[in-house]
Order: sequence, then structure tokens, then C-alpha cells
Amino acid sequence: VQLQASGGGLVQAGGSLTLSCALSGSIRSIDVMSWYRQGPGKQRDVVATITRAGATDYTESVKGRFTISRDNAKNTLYLRMNSLKPEDTAVYYCSCFVSLSQYWGQGTLVTVSS
Repeated sequence: VQLQASGGGLVQAGGSLTLSCALSGSIRSIDVMSWYRQGPGKQRDVVATITRAGATDYTESVKGRFTISRDNAKNTLYLRMNSLKPEDTAVYYCSCFVSLSQYWGQGTLVTVSS
């Protein structure tokens, strides 16, 4: 399984970005897909998760601002980020579990200026 994340960039506080994560194969059978982020000097933490059934979960700091979604037809995972804050600055990684193994994309940098 290969994941390719894209969509990061520099944005002003209050702005929006949409991250995409293209997978090499069908995502229809993947139970859990997630976005993680790792800020400067911080550990990598989960930001949002979506199940095959479409159930979503978010870390508290992004609730109401970020939306995770998946397009099975395009084998793509998305993260829509609104009302961005400087503390959202991080490298964002997409991830999925397949047969109990976790796979990672290469990361895309999001920088939010104040």
C-alpha cells in the first residue's frame, strides 16, 4: 500500500487548506484511515480518523474546524482545514491500517502564519 499526501502550503491564520492522500489501491476495504500531524519539536499525534462506514473522530483542538472524508471511487482521503491557527503548523501525514499493518504517506507541510 502506497500513500501520497499533497495539498500543504503556507496560509495565513484564519485561512483554509484541503489536504489529499491518494492511495495506490482500492480503499473500499480499508477499515480505518487517519490524518496525523507532527509539529516542530512535538510527537506525531492523530488529528482525525474515518472508518469504512464513514464514522469520524477528531482530536479536540480541531473539532468544528477540520473535516475528514474519503472518496472510495477516487481512492483518496481528504482533510479540509478551516479557520487555521498558527498552532496547526505541522507536517501532516495520512495513514491507514491494512491487515494489522500501518502504512504512512510521506507527509505534507502546513505552515500557518499569524
